[in-house]
Amino acid sequence: MEIAEFFADWPESARIFESLGAAVENLGETEMRVTKSQIAFRRRTGFAWAWVPGKYLGGNRPPLVLSISFRHRDSSVRWKEVVEPARGRFMHHLELTEAGDIDDQVRLWLHEAWVEAG
Repeated sequence: MEIAEFFADWPESARIFESLGAAVENLGETEMRVTKSQIAFRRRTGFAWAWVPGKYLGGNRPPLVLSISFRHRDSSVRWKEVVEPARGRFMHHLELTEAGDIDDQVRLWLHEAWVEAG
């Protein structure tokens, strides 16, 4: 699937993703996989995923969610949810409502996850 197809009915989400994609591109060599449900970024292993909650969940939802995997639980209050799907692996979910949400802190988190995934 192509990025344009993934965001076909979600132009606001696509605009936010452009900023996210640029931030990930600046990290270094990264593979991007677009599937029906999400866009995954990986090195040796996956480190970040972007998805559109409105495709799957009802109600008022943010245009895009960024999920980042760490080996530790980050304590920032910005995370919507943090779960431990496997022992020692924490998935952090961040709601993105505008391109400006991809700030220096998010770029640091992406870099940390990118390094761990290498």
